[in-house]
Amino acid sequence: MALAVAQAIEDSAVLVVQAGTGVGKTYAYLVPALYSGQRVLVSTATKALQDQLFARDLPRLVHGLGLPLRMARLKGRSAYLCLERLERVRQGRTAPQDPQVLRQVADVERWAQITSTGDMAEMVALDERSAVVPLVTSTKDNCLGSDCSHWQTCHVNQARQQALEADVVVINHHLLFADLDVRDSGVAQLLPSTGVVVVDEAHQLNDTGVQFAGEALSSQQLIGYARDALRITQEHARGMADWLVLCATLEQAVRELRLQAGQIPVGGRLPWQAVTPQGLDAQLWRAALVRLGQSLRAFLKSLVVMEAMAADLQRLYERGSELLARLARFAAAADEDSVRWLEVGRQHLRMLESPLSIARIMQERLLQRSTDELMEIDSAQRNAHERKSWIFTSATLGNDAQLSWFVEPCGLRGLRGARVLTVDSPFDYPNHAALYVPQAFAAAGSAGHSEQTAQLVLDAAQRIGGRTLVLTTTLRALHAISEALRAALGLFADLDVLVQGEAPKLALVERFTAAGAVHSQRGAILVASATFWEGVDLPGDVLQLVVIDKLPFPPPDDPLVEARSRRLESVGRAAFHDYMLPEAAMALKQGAGRLIRSETDRGVLVVCDPRLLNKGYGAELIAALPPMRMLGNAQEFEAALAQLTQRPEQLE
Repeated sequence: MALAVAQAIEDSAVLVVQAGTGVGKTYAYLVPALYSGQRVLVSTATKALQDQLFARDLPRLVHGLGLPLRMARLKGRSAYLCLERLERVRQGRTAPQDPQVLRQVADVERWAQITSTGDMAEMVALDERSAVVPLVTSTKDNCLGSDCSHWQTCHVNQARQQALEADVVVINHHLLFADLDVRDSGVAQLLPSTGVVVVDEAHQLNDTGVQFAGEALSSQQLIGYARDALRITQEHARGMADWLVLCATLEQAVRELRLQAGQIPVGGRLPWQAVTPQGLDAQLWRAALVRLGQSLRAFLKSLVVMEAMAADLQRLYERGSELLARLARFAAAADEDSVRWLEVGRQHLRMLESPLSIARIMQERLLQRSTDELMEIDSAQRNAHERKSWIFTSATLGNDAQLSWFVEPCGLRGLRGARVLTVDSPFDYPNHAALYVPQAFAAAGSAGHSEQTAQLVLDAAQRIGGRTLVLTTTLRALHAISEALRAALGLFADLDVLVQGEAPKLALVERFTAAGAVHSQRGAILVASATFWEGVDLPGDVLQLVVIDKLPFPPPDDPLVEARSRRLESVGRAAFHDYMLPEAAMALKQGAGRLIRSETDRGVLVVCDPRLLNKGYGAELIAALPPMRMLGNAQEFEAALAQLTQRPEQLE
């Protein structure tokens, strides 16, 4: 892999590498990139992986190779402490009432005195979901820009400046796409021009890009705007209009729109193919949208005559105008090559529209730029751009030789100079890992499936002292399985049941790891969904059993899934075989990848879905998994569990 990366850098090519667990892909791309003498940009999927790369892998390599390179880590604006917003809280202008939040604000204030980066991740005890985070961080909407009294000492500005001066910059995929928006809006380029761009955990690139390329408007944004508007106008334009009535009218219009959305649908989403979300009264929905637009326009009409009085008022007007333009977009029909849907919560709603893939964005704006843009820059800049090499890598990019699952939606198929490489894992899966699919099992999605899954998990976890990760495909299954486990174990069991959502992800992983330690008196079962299917590294005997409740097919009623399926069928392709099945294969591969993380790990993967063996497509899904040995019946499964309780020397 390192040789392929080095060659791609030398040839200024595009390289897509699928590297199995244990290959050491981080070093395989970093060593040739660091030795290239070019400026390097590494983008990874999450802020946690970004921190690991910057704090552990990069320093170790730079020191070991003896290279005098400057490194920088850059995150999005909301990852950093905003000194201006912290000061507002301190002065009582946005002070919270909740005593617990006030205590957390005090913790932030103490930390603010000693931090040199302002990176909120330094506050490990602070849950990223805490209500204090939005109070002390800024967004694109509420940042004061160069008018801020803390502009010179702003943590975001300092991080960006360090990135511009660095030889190696570590970012995340969200920032990679956000930079496109910054560049397109005429603002100075956020990130330095680079000769080598590495996209690690590239399997998440399409989903991230789709989010950024789309449009979104939420009731929370609008209500937040109305409340900010009341505070700012009272501060800078008190008595110059009836701001209280204007802002209250806007808030009421937002609430009326939420009422028109009705009850929360299954999955919380309503497809939106025409001008009205599916199942809603077109006339009432339209009337609510019009009232919302009128109330926002009325506020802006009063504000426009005095926006020049203060920078805060000017920014408030610009922000309101942007919200009005976004509302007008959702009042019109969606673009043909996009999908639109409505997310409905108990009190709030979000209107969303996204492209079906990022192929065009990747080709025109990220990889090549448009022909017009290339014509506008001078020859030196054009040559520098054309010399740029792109490396895309992950453990799960596809199940065929062309890695089509990743290559097609990202617009890389047929791209001149693009190369594809698959490097298998060096781990001894046949001897160290086994796959079990119970056959006498309730059908996936049936009433008794979660209860039967919980019973299997309970019996197996008790045999091996916990060390079990349960991955569910839905939150409903997560709750059903965890509740069944806790009911069966009672209060005095020697196994703890840890459940996603009841504590921050890092805290759950740490508790699970501690329970799996050699001298631990209590074992643990971790029941999780969503983000735990990937990015969780539990090597050694800490984790020995991974149970997946059912095959992770995309939900067919998801608006994005529906739209992509319709698009494929409109050109004569089979949505199930060309989209649903590859998606399930990659998700299954990600989940299975939690089991064996080092060359000495041993474990069993259980998929509680008989379709994996009974359906014709099961062979394709099994082929996507590492080459584990197959357990044919319950007796073989029990024997495999018994082996896991033995020490390695007892197995020789």
